[in-house]
Amino acid sequence: MKQQNENLVYWAIRLVSYSIVLVIGYIIFDIIIKGASILSWEFIFDYPRLSGAEGGIFPAIAGTIYLVTGAIVVALPMGMASAIYLTEYARQGRFTRSIRLAIVTLAGVPSIVFGLFGLGFFVLFLNFGASILAGSLTLAIMILPTIIVSSEEALQAVPQAFREGSLALGATKWQTIYKNVLPFALPGMFTGSILGIGRAAGETAPILLTVAAFYLPRLPETIFDQVMALPYHLYVLATQHPEADKVLPMQYGTALVLLLLVLFFNLTAIFLRIHFRKKYRW
Repeated sequence: MKQQNENLVYWAIRLVSYSIVLVIGYIIFDIIIKGASILSWEFIFDYPRLSGAEGGIFPAIAGTIYLVTGAIVVALPMGMASAIYLTEYARQGRFTRSIRLAIVTLAGVPSIVFGLFGLGFFVLFLNFGASILAGSLTLAIMILPTIIVSSEEALQAVPQAFREGSLALGATKWQTIYKNVLPFALPGMFTGSILGIGRAAGETAPILLTVAAFYLPRLPETIFDQVMALPYHLYVLATQHPEADKVLPMQYGTALVLLLLVLFFNLTAIFLRIHFRKKYRW
């Protein structure tokens, strides 16, 4: 009876897993099949016309790259530094546990909340206006908890003997962290950055309130300019455009480009993780 129950649970979990993979696979397959027909050099590198119904999506691609890059530049060093402090320097007690609980809680907060915070703090209070700077900082704050949590887990996975041996040989605390801990924790840290990058590139709500413009057929000149972005462009094409059926191919093409862009960012982080994992093995 016990063996039968275990087999039942095993096959139930397996069925759920296969179902999820099939659903996601179907969605990706549908986007690729219907989006590939519209992909061309003109679609990727041309500027939009007729409120996005014709032309290309180059400003939206460039805007997405600007926003994601800005978010990574801010969030990645801050997240890793915070994880290093909480793991290696902070006194482990009730206050530190409270900070960790707050970080984990923030990781699950809906993105619209971060968008409202970015609107109130960066756009209005700091007077950045709807700009690349405000949007990038909002996305950085949104992905920061994910990076901190995964970086902490990676640091804690490094054996304590690495630290004790280095300190016993006379190395300082920072030398121990920099030479004996970080190289072995970096692959895990990049795993967290992968999750953050994917979320930053695909979110609509934060950039809707802080930076995104639907129709802006030019590239930004400064970090205080608005930009188009693929997620918001896709959202408006699918829900707000008066001729939704006419722009359906544009929707699939934009979705495919966004998918490929997220894949590019993720592959870059994966290659970095593999590089460090091969270089530092333990």
